[in-house]
Amino acid sequence: MNVLNQFSFETKLDLINSFLFTQQVTMPITLTSSDDKSFSVDRLVIKHAGTIETLISTMGLEDSEEPSMPIPLPNVTGSVLQLVIEWLTQHKDDPVKKKEDDGERRTDDIPQWDQDFLKDKPQSVLFDILLAANYLDIKGLLQTCCKTIANQIKGKTPEELRAHFNIKNDFTPEEEEQIKKENAWCEN
Repeated sequence: MNVLNQFSFETKLDLINSFLFTQQVTMPITLTSSDDKSFSVDRLVIKHAGTIETLISTMGLEDSEEPSMPIPLPNVTGSVLQLVIEWLTQHKDDPVKKKEDDGERRTDDIPQWDQDFLKDKPQSVLFDILLAANYLDIKGLLQTCCKTIANQIKGKTPEELRAHFNIKNDFTPEEEEQIKKENAWCEN
């Protein structure tokens, strides 16, 4: 008995395409950071990076077996790019998100590996990863960073937020009182 007979035609097609995609032999792509650090990355690892995928497609390098020129990433430092590649490597087998999820926004559904990955990162590094994810169009990493930051600020007072983000309070006491009066409706 053929094992594939139990699946629908669409499922068989998805399985075959998935197998063929993972079996493709392609040259690794070299990414160069703003501080001239180079990283050789497998195509399967960077499939979530929409910016790089678009660039590869535009340059006609999808099926190339020849080494390509390094792709410069002037907005990403080497240390941040290394972290982004680590995240991409962990998620290389995840399906690629084609567009933003219009569903309910939640912050309690961050996978454990992602929580551990971002947990002890300094605030500046977390924001650098977020900016790199946005620049490289890595939707999953961008959402994870945003959810992590949202969880950090959830339930904090303005004073706690100022301390957390090192923001100087530039309101006079009168301005603060006026703002509290104007926004009293949202305090309850």
